[in-house]
Amino acid sequence: MTGQPLLEGRGLHSYYGRSHILRGVDVAVGRAETVGLMGRNGMGKTTLIRTLLGLVPARAGEVLIDGEPVTAQAPFRRARRGIALVPEGRGIFAALSVRENLTMAARAGLDGRRDWTLERVLATFPRLAERMGHGGGQLSGGEQQMLSIGRALMTNPRLLVLDEATEGLAPLIRQEIWRTIGTIRESGIATLIVDKSVAALSQLADRLVVLVKGEVVFAGPPAGLLADQELMHRHLGV
Repeated sequence: MTGQPLLEGRGLHSYYGRSHILRGVDVAVGRAETVGLMGRNGMGKTTLIRTLLGLVPARAGEVLIDGEPVTAQAPFRRARRGIALVPEGRGIFAALSVRENLTMAARAGLDGRRDWTLERVLATFPRLAERMGHGGGQLSGGEQQMLSIGRALMTNPRLLVLDEATEGLAPLIRQEIWRTIGTIRESGIATLIVDKSVAALSQLADRLVVLVKGEVVFAGPPAGLLADQELMHRHLGV
């Protein structure tokens, strides 16, 4: 990564109750950069994302957007800086239609541009175009993930954060989601992706970060991780 990061966490410590989850984590995502966040279950990946976005308070350390400290800012203020989340569990509105889920999120980006319109989202996810009148709760898991990504894109973000991007999806749907993430990356949107697929993330990401018990044990280009078979076996089960 070169230049000032779009989103950065420095020395982050976070807790759930008395449980010390993050232990001095440093992480950064540059403009138009793709970063993969990896680790076994319970290692702090979701907590790190939630801390960066302000959904979990940082007990120590700081979060910066464009080099400006935002640690004390509410989550909605960070979102307004051009950050969109595709949460684990998808977070769609089951009682609203596909169209309503998408259009409720529509807004221009920070620079006033609307590169991602309803038409572009539907062109990216043709399945959603076929189900515009369906309720969110009527969709399959893969379709719900497409809807969650599409809704995030409707905010025209600078950074898209995907927590468990392909968890629980059928292989063909996973491939479709990865192709879409590649398209998003090529459009210039930065991405921070949590997923367990070393192969997929190694092909897409500029850098990979591996968390173990709330600490970073690897941060660097995919080639560096792939070359360390012992680390991958011990911490990723590969």
